[in-house]
Amino acid sequence: MSRPIRIVVDGEPLSGIEGQTVAGILLASGRLSWRTTRSGAPRGVFCGIGACFDCVLTVNGVPDVRACRRRATDGDEIRTQTRQEKS
Repeated sequence: MSRPIRIVVDGEPLSGIEGQTVAGILLASGRLSWRTTRSGAPRGVFCGIGACFDCVLTVNGVPDVRACRRRATDGDEIRTQTRQEKS
């Protein structure tokens, strides 16, 4: 039986099922992107297998975690990342 879990992304609580990846929960909630590049272009899941770094975010204070590889756990605190160019 699937156990429900809850994560918090940028202050917003999201529900998922134990065993889902962070990317899976984000996609199921309707989020297609959660990071921006230096130019401001949106990024989310690209390869889905952990080969690229388009889906990185900060999980429990650890930056650059690949959302497609990380299994979400109940209570995870997640922040999206931005790589804006310096003026």
